[in-house]
Amino acid sequence: MIYLTNNNYIMDKTNNKLQKTSVKLLLLALILPLWSCNKNEPDTIKADIIVYGGTSGAVIAAVEAAHSGKSVIVVSPDKHMGGLTSGGLGWTDTGRKEAIGGLARNFYQRVYNHYQSDEAWRWMQKEEYGNTGQGTRAIDGEKRTMWIFEPHVAEKVFEELIKENNIKVYRDEWLERDNGVIKNNGRISSFSTLSGKTFKGKMFIDATYEGDLMAASGVSYSVGREGTDVYGEQWNGVQTGVYHHRHHFKVLDNPVDPYKVPGDPASGILPRISVEHPGEKGKGDHRVQAYCFRVCMTNHPENRIPFPKPEGYDPEQYELLVRIFDAGWREWFDKFDLIPNKKTDTNNHGPFSSDNIGMNYDYPEASYERRKEIIKEHETYQKGLLWFVANDPRVPEETRLEMQKWGLPKDEFTDNGNWPHQLYIREARRMKGKFIMTENELMKRRPTPESVGMGSYTIDSHNVQRYINEEGHVHNEGDIGVSLPGPYEIAYGSIIPVKEECQNLLVPVCASASHIAFGSIRMEPVFMILGQSAAAAACLSIDENTAVQDVKYDQLKNILLSKGQILNIKTDKK
Repeated sequence: MIYLTNNNYIMDKTNNKLQKTSVKLLLLALILPLWSCNKNEPDTIKADIIVYGGTSGAVIAAVEAAHSGKSVIVVSPDKHMGGLTSGGLGWTDTGRKEAIGGLARNFYQRVYNHYQSDEAWRWMQKEEYGNTGQGTRAIDGEKRTMWIFEPHVAEKVFEELIKENNIKVYRDEWLERDNGVIKNNGRISSFSTLSGKTFKGKMFIDATYEGDLMAASGVSYSVGREGTDVYGEQWNGVQTGVYHHRHHFKVLDNPVDPYKVPGDPASGILPRISVEHPGEKGKGDHRVQAYCFRVCMTNHPENRIPFPKPEGYDPEQYELLVRIFDAGWREWFDKFDLIPNKKTDTNNHGPFSSDNIGMNYDYPEASYERRKEIIKEHETYQKGLLWFVANDPRVPEETRLEMQKWGLPKDEFTDNGNWPHQLYIREARRMKGKFIMTENELMKRRPTPESVGMGSYTIDSHNVQRYINEEGHVHNEGDIGVSLPGPYEIAYGSIIPVKEECQNLLVPVCASASHIAFGSIRMEPVFMILGQSAAAAACLSIDENTAVQDVKYDQLKNILLSKGQILNIKTDKK
């Protein structure tokens, strides 16, 4: 037992000895361990390369940095790795598969390897699935790939890549967007997160869907659609009167009235229809193409949970869908794309579907709190939509009864109520970089300099707004699908800022592109491709002690080719 004596010394009654320790020293000895225990991790965490984001592109960028012998840290707002690839988008938008190489192709080879095991087929026999999604030889003709998969399998592959390469990941870490980025002489030296951690590196990669690090670093960017006159494009800006897919009201035999009481404007407008003028065709605007969740569903009874009725459910939000059904539309199940184990990747389809049109315009620039509100509203809307179709008596009986056979899989998104953890942010900010990709490069009207990867998917924008036309009928606008003449190159300049704005940042996801060009570039395999190329360029920039804008392209090209990247189909195809 320790006692304090009158002369401020310590008496140890255990051995009746007077220990000449001052009270101040004793208090210090007691406080220091407590202070140390409560202190955060080291104030500054250092690595050669700091990757901000948890997307597929972020993981692949980190893997490439590790392969190149650089220390790398992933700082992720997300707890789950892989973004949309592990968040429900299992029916991969590949385009031309021969344009996908490097670590991106390796990811799909790993998926293929997973499904070679009998244990991977829990809810069906492997033979039942057939060859769907399992085809296409890899470029070398030996290794095989699989492009269609379950969400948890994709996440498993990403986590294996992280573990194999000893990559340190800081999860649930959110950039301090107001004053967290420190720059010196045109270079980012560090950034801080809301938890108080500071990350210092030689190179930084923003691989988020939102481009928050890019924006906070003072790099220029765009939000919304450019007018057709800005880059000499045909398909940018407002596109009224264009009907490329079946996500518009022209698929119906009869027009749909927008008023609560048909024919009576005084009765008010049905929910989810804008009263604003859509804008002049070809003009730019602030609007962003619609977001949704890529919901994984199953009709296998042993693994099925009935669709939950969300808190705040309001059947009036789906009155427009009733009118679409009443007009004879019966395509509700046309985008229930089958993935292994009797599951789906279910995407938007039709005039009124999972795309929450017009409810996301402020998302790209919004605060974290506002973004959470938008995500929650999208969740409520889409959960309510599924409940409505499965239960509301106004839904055609054959559709309603069939929908009741479907539900959420018990074995997906198990820590999130079996609901996807990632909203499909189809487009947010887009950097204005050293080179801006436009539809002219994608359509081969102009050459693309210094390729660091390829894209090949159709130019694809989902609907941007739902409005009332001059005849007083409901219409959707912004859904564009334009075929390409073939795979196209993506410029190195489109993943780096202009030198005057930042010299050690690369942006492979919110890449430098017009709205309509980004409609093709925005595919998950491309984000992985550009993530690898960004990391390779970052490593070369460190080795050469140069700004990313001064990297010698011939050196970078040789490095990328040696790692299996496809830069030009004509010269690189094997």
